Amino acid sequence: MQPADRSSQGPSLHRRLNEEAQRLCKQAEAASTGHEREQFVRRARQAENAARINAWLATRNLQPV
Repeated sequence: MQPADRSSQGPSLHRRLNEEAQRLCKQAEAASTGHEREQFVRRARQAENAARINAWLATRNLQPV
């Protein structure tokens, strides 16, 4: 079995999480009020928090020496 080709990387995790959060916010705005809208808002908030945590973990101060 050949190893996967890693030469072409996609967008970073931080970027993907931010894009997902923006997409979910737009869906929340378009959704009718109620449970569906709250679910979109909740998932968007989770994606935003995940992006912040990922950025925090990637700082130089937290990298192993």
